[in-house]
Amino acid sequence: MAAPVLHLQEWIVTRDHRVMRRVNRWTPPRWLRLWMMAATRGGDGWLWYAMAIVIAVVGGPERFHALGAAFIAVSTGIALFIQMKRTCKRRRPCHIEPHCWATLLPPDQFSFPSGHTITAFAVATSLSMYYPEMIAGLFFCALSVAASRIILGMHFLTDVIVGAAMGGLLGYVAAQLML
Repeated sequence: MAAPVLHLQEWIVTRDHRVMRRVNRWTPPRWLRLWMMAATRGGDGWLWYAMAIVIAVVGGPERFHALGAAFIAVSTGIALFIQMKRTCKRRRPCHIEPHCWATLLPPDQFSFPSGHTITAFAVATSLSMYYPEMIAGLFFCALSVAASRIILGMHFLTDVIVGAAMGGLLGYVAAQLML
């Protein structure tokens, strides 16, 4: 049983490193670099705080439930990713190979899973369950944050995939708890 798991892990790491090398050596157009920088900075938290303020002011009668669900999902996600990063201790792509144009410093030492992505999908999923008319904008923001973490050399593809799945699940469960 251990051999297939090690083989799968090796297969994943090999593909992650292949994607990392391609991304780290690629210089995208200026508009895409600016978009990715803005998305990753938005994912630092200010976008979510601004969104919370707008919802608190004009979010209608469900605003407190929606904000409560987002808070529960994000708080749980932060606790989980901090513990998982300490346990897994996966090095970031930018610590393995230099990036050809991005010079951002990572917010912490470890890569797996992507905390920015967990938070983005936790917010997008929980809020979209209360405000379905915002689903396109919420998930555009979440996907932009997730893509930016790969393109800027902060995370591997699997860090972001797992982060999106975790954030989506946390957002869904938190919204169900608040309904």
